[in-house]
Amino acid sequence: MHSGWTLAPASHYNNQLILTIKQPIQPPQAEPYPMAMNPDLDKLQPYPFEKLNRLKAGVTPPLALRPIVLSIGEPKHQPAAFIMEELVAQLKGLANYPTTKGRPELRRAIAQWLTARFRLAAGSVDPERHVLPVAGTREALFAFAQAVVERSRAPRVLMPNPFYQIYEGAALLAGAEPWFLNTTPATGFLPDLEAVPAEVWQRCQLIYLCSPGNPTGAVAPLDYLQRLIALADRHDFIVASDECYSELYFDERNPPPGLLQACAALGRDDFRRCVVFHSLSKRSNLPGLRSGFVAGDAGVLNKFLLYRTYQGCALPPPTQAASLVAWQDEAHVVQNRDDYRRKFDAVLEILRPVLKVEKPDAGFYLWVETPVDDETFTRELFAQQHVTVLPGSYLSRAAHGSNPGANRVRIALVAELEECVEAAQRIAAFVRGLQQ
Repeated sequence: MHSGWTLAPASHYNNQLILTIKQPIQPPQAEPYPMAMNPDLDKLQPYPFEKLNRLKAGVTPPLALRPIVLSIGEPKHQPAAFIMEELVAQLKGLANYPTTKGRPELRRAIAQWLTARFRLAAGSVDPERHVLPVAGTREALFAFAQAVVERSRAPRVLMPNPFYQIYEGAALLAGAEPWFLNTTPATGFLPDLEAVPAEVWQRCQLIYLCSPGNPTGAVAPLDYLQRLIALADRHDFIVASDECYSELYFDERNPPPGLLQACAALGRDDFRRCVVFHSLSKRSNLPGLRSGFVAGDAGVLNKFLLYRTYQGCALPPPTQAASLVAWQDEAHVVQNRDDYRRKFDAVLEILRPVLKVEKPDAGFYLWVETPVDDETFTRELFAQQHVTVLPGSYLSRAAHGSNPGANRVRIALVAELEECVEAAQRIAAFVRGLQQ
């Protein structure tokens, strides 16, 4: 019989054997590649955790050890019960469409929180003009570039390096060229503003700043923020300050300053060219709620609201209700900071004898120098100790002659104290093994 053809199962009719010849089964054809896809999608690199999965592929860790994942910044502390209760109590709100601008009560609560937290003048934050709820800082940071970048003028978007990967993707898909500002020990892990060429500032339309920084934990002081505002005025660009780690700090008397606070200290209450991004994910241990806000320049936010009206990212009514009570309470946030202080103290005591590691200014990451390259360190730590961290080079790009994430790993102290201590002990044992 012709190769590739098969016989169907035999059947009988009037006591005669019937054989049916079947055509060969053809494999499913791949869908043709769409011809009209956005070509900028091809500029995107694999996300860090996709790279991490590839790095760990084929590695079998010791199954006798429970897995400990410290690679992703997902808080594992329990959310406050009163927030969860409010979320459940307001589920009936799912019967209604939410507005993009959000409930007035939520915007008022956010404005009051901003005013108290950053010592702003009473009434300077107008809930109607200066505040816009968003579905977490991730989507807002991405969408913001799409709304504000003007493509026809060869735009540049500046960002720290290493960085939150959303900044790069947002810039590329907005039609802009990313410009990386290396943050190293020599720069205090902050972008060196004075090192940026004038030509770069002239083409800059947007700069992302992250303070406290991810992954470094560095905090930009007030005078630094004011220098950046002066540059924005001189070169006419927007400052997007990602402040989602602002409530995780160690000294209750000295919380990290914010961009709007820097504006106020300059006597400016219009927040011109300045926009801040805040979230409940880290502050209140609610990463799954997908709730935050954008605040600042009223003219910019008016256009961003127009964009978002079409984008369709309004917060569900139960989410808004839970967010409102979360922004109105500080006791659970103070407790959260206490929990992180205990973890940092315990973990650093274990790691400092074997690794070059320092306590950050704020946040929940350790930005650790490794005795071998960061990929080898990560893969072998997983293989030997069943602990997952993230290679620093996955969070950065080679720029200006170096890669500031190389030979570092990011360790997210997001698990409970006992688990973080166990992870630190395993990491220390692994490093001692490298030194033998």
